Amino acid sequence: MSFDTLGLAPALLRALAEQGYTAPTSIQSAAIPVALSGRDLLAGAQTGTGKTAAFALPLLQRLFVGNTSSAPANNKRKPRALILTPTRELAAQVHDSLRGYAKHVRMASTTIFGGMSMGPQIDALRRGVDVLVATPGRLIDHMERRTVDLSGIEILVLDEADRMLDMGFLPSIKRILGTLPKQRQTLLFSATFADEIKKIAAQFMRDPAEVQVAARNSVVATITHRVHPVESARKRELLLHLLSQDSRRQTLVFSRTKHGANKLADFLEKYGLKTAAIHGNKSQGARTKALKEFKNGKVTVLVATDIAARGIDIDQLPIVVNYDLPMVAEDYVHRIGRTGRAGAEGLAVSLVAHEEVRLLRDIRRLLKQDIAIENVAGFEPSRPLNLESPGPAPGRPSRPGKPRNPNHSRRPHANAAKKPHAAGNKPRPWRNNRDQRKA
Repeated sequence: MSFDTLGLAPALLRALAEQGYTAPTSIQSAAIPVALSGRDLLAGAQTGTGKTAAFALPLLQRLFVGNTSSAPANNKRKPRALILTPTRELAAQVHDSLRGYAKHVRMASTTIFGGMSMGPQIDALRRGVDVLVATPGRLIDHMERRTVDLSGIEILVLDEADRMLDMGFLPSIKRILGTLPKQRQTLLFSATFADEIKKIAAQFMRDPAEVQVAARNSVVATITHRVHPVESARKRELLLHLLSQDSRRQTLVFSRTKHGANKLADFLEKYGLKTAAIHGNKSQGARTKALKEFKNGKVTVLVATDIAARGIDIDQLPIVVNYDLPMVAEDYVHRIGRTGRAGAEGLAVSLVAHEEVRLLRDIRRLLKQDIAIENVAGFEPSRPLNLESPGPAPGRPSRPGKPRNPNHSRRPHANAAKKPHAAGNKPRPWRNNRDQRKA
């Protein structure tokens, strides 16, 4: 199948050809004809299968191809299409892709997200735009300031809807959707279909068609999964060892915390690896710079927290490393979806300590497949991973030291006789500080 068979206009086909796209992906083949018909669409596909083109191409054709009303003569025009994304990085990348597809279409667009000054965004909105790409939080800011007019929206796209829910944007999404014209087309794209997404569809969409080209929480078959057992204290050394085998290979490393991401990036940089960190505490300028340098090869190792899992779109990214396993198994799918894209082979490596056995077992259960466990010579843990044992609670590693003798009783406090809980005295009921001050 080719893009010519999907009913796309010559202007869009020309832009696709110039970018080297010849054949549509499964989600594009299934979603584009439905979206072109004007029907609401609930679309699910695993990460890296081309969802952006699946909504951007029909959006451009329906609103702007052959439509002279979109010409830029009217500087007061209101947005006709709204694309909501969960993260700043994804908003920027969707906007870049949109402009690429619209290369031969007369259309004005802008993106608004947090971490940047409101002034330039307000100026762009005042000049008039046709398509607005936004994150929910910053869009709410503009709505409250009345610097954006959404009364002309004809097409709404919710991109990575499941991630927006995971990040707590459900109230903002409902507020935004409640202000939009009821007569519109709504396209909802998501890697997974949570129950909350079904509720949104029932409340805000009109008899949507459903397209799902992969099972819920599935991953592409071209990704190889590998686990390297290691003691927690030696994770940094093992990561350095793995990365040093090919210091020119682009590698995305996931850390569970912002502080941990910074420390890890500093450690790798100290040993000569071109490294940058990206997380929520970084300024938008720093995040944009790090991502740009990672894409153009100036940075070869990017250490990220889960906030960046949906905001990094890099062709042919060969490897993703889970320095820390995610606390939620579904996030593993989102993380490793950065590799193995568009049919390319990818590698997902996880460095797993004993404290993370429960998390690894949850991931294997979600994937419904075994993951190869391979020791790295010189970094073997003191005992093998036991995936049958419950193990310690995730995120709470056992403390080293001698086990306490269960027959040993604690020495009573020297003033135990004076305390209300000493032997022979009845314990007093708990009283808060206010009660104590009153007593």
